Amino acid sequence: MDTYKTLIDEELVVLYAQGNNDAFDILLNRHKQSLFNYIFYSVRNNNVAEDIFQETFMKAITMIRQGRYTETGKFRAWINRIAHNLIIDYFRQEQNEKTISNDEYETDLFNNPKFSDDTIEMELVKAQILNDVKKLIRFLPESQREVLEMRYYQDMSFKEIADTTGVSINTALGRMRYAILNMRRLAEEHRMNLVY
Repeated sequence: MDTYKTLIDEELVVLYAQGNNDAFDILLNRHKQSLFNYIFYSVRNNNVAEDIFQETFMKAITMIRQGRYTETGKFRAWINRIAHNLIIDYFRQEQNEKTISNDEYETDLFNNPKFSDDTIEMELVKAQILNDVKKLIRFLPESQREVLEMRYYQDMSFKEIADTTGVSINTALGRMRYAILNMRRLAEEHRMNLVY
């Protein structure tokens, strides 16, 4: 088992996919602390974090055994993405389980426009703004467009973006900043109102 400790994550995944359980033990030991910390920081509950941690590795095991792990050189980002999705599922389930009784509040929650669905006009304005934003994105330099799409459309963290694009976190943050500045400039030049 000690001979495997010098192998990179992708080599260990290949060995595990071929049936070598020691390789997975090394992967688990290598990433368990940072992964658990990430989960715990997100949910702030030790029992929930333990459950999500276990489920993350169960999903990883299943996906590797089914040959659904594609070698990208980013095992850590891949397993963090699995955990991230499970955390989102947890919060969605929590949200769905919360019920509101109108009797507990002085104001009428169910007939308050602040809590109601948007009007047709607002939906049209939002759709137009989204359309304008998509047009503006096409005019950005490739590196800025890539970071912006990963952040807002793939919901990736700047750490994951940096890992995926092979740049530092500061470079990824800088590209995002310039993307937003360029989009504001383009919006002003074309007299687009991106606020509803």
